Parts: sequence; C-alpha cells; structure tokens
Amino acid sequence: MKQKILNIKNQALEDIKKAKNSRDIFDLRVKYLGRRSEFNKILKSLKDLLSEEKKNIGALSNQTKIELEKAFVNAEENIKTESFDTEAERIDVTIPGKKIEQGHLHPITLIQNEIEDIFTAMGFEIADGPEVENEFYNFDALNVPKNHSARDMQDTFWIDSKKGILPRTHTSNVQVRYMEKHKPPFRIIAPGRIFRHEATDSTHEHTFHQFEALIVGDNVNVANFKYIAEQFFSRFFNTEVTVRLRPSYFPFTEPSFEFDISCTMCGGKGCSGCKNAGWIEIGGAGMVNQNVFMAAGYSRNKFQGFAWGFGLERLAMMKYKIDDIRLFHSGDLRFIKQF
Repeated sequence: MKQKILNIKNQALEDIKKAKNSRDIFDLRVKYLGRRSEFNKILKSLKDLLSEEKKNIGALSNQTKIELEKAFVNAEENIKTESFDTEAERIDVTIPGKKIEQGHLHPITLIQNEIEDIFTAMGFEIADGPEVENEFYNFDALNVPKNHSARDMQDTFWIDSKKGILPRTHTSNVQVRYMEKHKPPFRIIAPGRIFRHEATDSTHEHTFHQFEALIVGDNVNVANFKYIAEQFFSRFFNTEVTVRLRPSYFPFTEPSFEFDISCTMCGGKGCSGCKNAGWIEIGGAGMVNQNVFMAAGYSRNKFQGFAWGFGLERLAMMKYKIDDIRLFHSGDLRFIKQF
C-alpha cells in the first residue's frame, strides 16, 4: 500500500508538470484527489489496517495529500502568471474616461422640490393623501353640491360611481384629511397628482399635478394670503412679483378669488407672454368656507383660514419656457434630458 501511494504521488506530479491550463489542473485534481480517485479509496481503507500499519500509512497519506495540494496550487499560479499579457493589460491613465450616463429628474419633480423648499423655509409642513379617493373627501367635505357639474363624467373619472370611488380631481382632499387629525394653528402645503376627464391640447391634460396651501388659525385673513403668495412667487421666479385678486366662486371658499401675478417677463409692463395685459392668471384662492371646517370636525366660526392652489405644469411651463403641456408625460427622453 505504501508503494501504491508513492506511485500515485509520482504520477500525479508528472501529470501536473504537463498541465497547460486551468482546466487541466481541475481535471487532474478530480482524478487524483476526488471522491472516486484511487487515493481516496486508500484513505477509506485505513480503518481496516492494524494499529501500527495504520499509523505509518496514515502519516504517509496525509503528507502525500499536502504535497499534491501544494503542487496543484503552485501549478495554477504559474499558469496564470505565464498566460498574463502585460502589454494587453496595460492601462493608459492619460486616456479620458468614458462619461457615465446619469438619470435626470423630471421637470415636474424639480418644480415640486423647489416649491417644497420655499414653503418649508416659511414654516409650512408637507401633507399627502391618497390619489384614489372617495366622494366624501373629494366633494362632500369640500362643500361641493350634489348637483355640481364637477361631479359629472365631463370632469371626473369614476372608478365606481355607485360606491363613490374616483381618482381625485384636486389635492383639496388632503386638506380635510389633515384637519381631521390636527388642531389649528397650522400651515401646510399639499402637492400631488390629480386626474380630470377633459380633452388634451397644448394647455390641457387629463393627468397633471396640483399644489395647494392651507393656513388655519384664529386671526387669518386675506392680507396674510396675499403677502405669502407674493413672497413665494418672488422667490420662485427670483424677481419681485405682485399678486392681484379678482372675485370668483369656489364651493370650498368664501369669499373666493382668482389670483394673478405680475408678468415675470416684462415686470407688468405688457408683452407677448402676458398678451400685453401685464398680468398672468395663476390659480384660485379664498377664505376656507366654514362648512369645510365643520366637515373636518371643527366648530363653526371658531377658526379662520385661507386656501389657494395652482397647477405645477403651468409654473414649469412659465419657468422653463415650455409651450406644450403634453411634453411632460410624453416619455420623450430628448425632452427630459434638457433639465
């Protein structure tokens, strides 16, 4: 048995010297040290030997296995060293690197981030709510009459009209949900995506983003709104902006206003951008109707507040000089990569 082990070792060492690549080394390792190898059969038979013989043959077997393992490792390293092409692997550190493609934030995301930064700096909290809403929070709690045209299929996508489930038509639903869980005073903004059943063109989309602000307290008035709005738009457009209010009607505010800002391109003097009016229509605003407060669980006439909002796409179009709202959801990377 001793001679048999030595013969296996000598033959293995000879074969290892002849190996040309890593695959040859792998095959030889399996042949001489694998589970079905002659050497492994010898190791398994050691238990049947006499004590003294087992001791001698066992020591020789262990030593042989160590020598073969070392021979395999050395052969593997030699093959790797000899096959390494220094010139082919040489790196020229003076060659300019390849530009790594990076993703781009969507312009709506950029606008929303900027709006949130400005308002949080003024002490506002960011609130959020579900995009799929029920009729109570989208209409009833906002004092929208049952027969109001906004509930018709012309303006609303109904998921289940019998159960009153719909994709929200504005982010005003967030206001009521927030007021149910918080007591005044507070100031929040609610940016988010909304859905309306209307035809698309260069200035209208069925899916777009809206922003709303809400301040509720004991002594909140229209002057507070006008000041905050002027501060926001002046920071957003990086120029002094004036806000103008015009009487209007919304079920959830009383009194209600449409508000305009002085044209950011001509400073209110009149240009093609504002159609020589000097003003640009932005959105709606007003003092929160007391019925909305009552729907949220507040007592009538205990608090006052104002709410106002506008479309994010409209602001993005003004800031980035974009002439078609449909570009925002076109998925065209040529458009996105400009930002």
